[in-house]
Amino acid sequence: MSRSTPPARVRVVQDAPLRPTGDFVLYWMIATRRTTSNFALDRAVEHAAALKKPIVVLEPLRAGYRWRSDRIDTTLVAGMSDNARRFAGEPVAYYPYVEPEAGAGQGLLAALAERACVVITDDFPCIFLPRMVRAAGEQLSVRLEAVDSNGIVPMRSTPDAFPTAYSFRRYLHRNLSPYLGEAPYARQRVAGVAPRIELPPAVVKRWPLASLESVPPRGATAAQQTLVDFLARLDRYGDDRNSPENDATSGLSSALHFGHISPHEIFHELADQEDWTPDDLADTVKGNRAGWWGMSESAEGFLDQLITWRELGYNMCVHRPDDYDRYESLPSWAQVTLEAHAGDEREFVYTLEQFDTAQTHDPIWNAAQTQLRREGRIHNYLRMLWGKKILEWTASPRDALAVMIELNNKYALDGRNPNSYSGIFWCLGRYDRAWGPERPIFGKIRYMSSDNTRRKYKLKSYLEAYSS
Repeated sequence: MSRSTPPARVRVVQDAPLRPTGDFVLYWMIATRRTTSNFALDRAVEHAAALKKPIVVLEPLRAGYRWRSDRIDTTLVAGMSDNARRFAGEPVAYYPYVEPEAGAGQGLLAALAERACVVITDDFPCIFLPRMVRAAGEQLSVRLEAVDSNGIVPMRSTPDAFPTAYSFRRYLHRNLSPYLGEAPYARQRVAGVAPRIELPPAVVKRWPLASLESVPPRGATAAQQTLVDFLARLDRYGDDRNSPENDATSGLSSALHFGHISPHEIFHELADQEDWTPDDLADTVKGNRAGWWGMSESAEGFLDQLITWRELGYNMCVHRPDDYDRYESLPSWAQVTLEAHAGDEREFVYTLEQFDTAQTHDPIWNAAQTQLRREGRIHNYLRMLWGKKILEWTASPRDALAVMIELNNKYALDGRNPNSYSGIFWCLGRYDRAWGPERPIFGKIRYMSSDNTRRKYKLKSYLEAYSS
């Protein structure tokens, strides 16, 4: 290869030597589910070219994990179909595997790894994937490397968990620029490796390949079209992104979560449209949301979401792996004020089932929850209100957190993601500051109300569309 994968992206999980006598390089694709703009695939190609070996890509779908749903499975299998089509003309043996029942795939990775020179996988810091990769490293005898394709900045290069978006933005203003030129290959580049190898017949017989012939190929193809559509209406983003009836958001959150599109690809397509070069960056480290990039207002507003806020969530998960999803990870001031008001009288207290089925007294909240159940998403602004009201209508802030995590991860296509956990915990004070006046239940936590939302935004058609 003409360049190597940036060292800050590569984490050695099992520090065994390379096995040159192996039959192939194995890429265990578990989070970065795409064939382009993928540092992990680049790393696999790098090893395969050096060893003059073919590549096997194993993309599995587990059964039995918490919050599994038909919606998630359908999205992932459609992505597998897309990957199969894209790999078809390449020297890659693509192995899509869907567990028919929990535990059926046990032993598949080990069986392939026995014949591998090296195993590459994705470094994703959330839900069960870190535990799964760590367990694989303890069990395999071959070298295992986890590669970070999550963001513009390698997540493990940051020094610590940042407490606010402002402090992280200042860090980015000082440190981001060199990483903008370290993008993965934007086009599929499986070159310089040995011809495609036949998958081991005994392995395939025991763990049959997923049948994808009748599955429409979406995944990266659909994500790239979503990006094209968004960039065509980018000028609306600055003014309309918070309006539920003028939905000007990108629609890319779930595609980013499932790894069907790269933040590098999004950034570079946006930069090309803005006719931007790194020379346009402002010579300042003020941490301002706008003015640093030297792009249009809408472009800078979107980049603040794509890079600052999204990567802030990954920063939290990688530096606080044991409690990023726990109440105790909230800033001290937030825990103090929430506990001080935990016993405050609540006018309404709903059960998880009532929340789940959108049976509250508030039509705006019910509409947001109905959209979540029906479409796997809530409009961005209403998602914040959704969380704030759960805090107000549960018996305690700990109960509120449990309800938010359960409903979000159960229904949201972009749930179970570092960025998604940021949104949930923001409702309880993470990345925020103390606000006055101090209120019942909320204490110094930022308050939001349905009445104020009605005053700020038109909601008639939204409420009609999602009336339960």
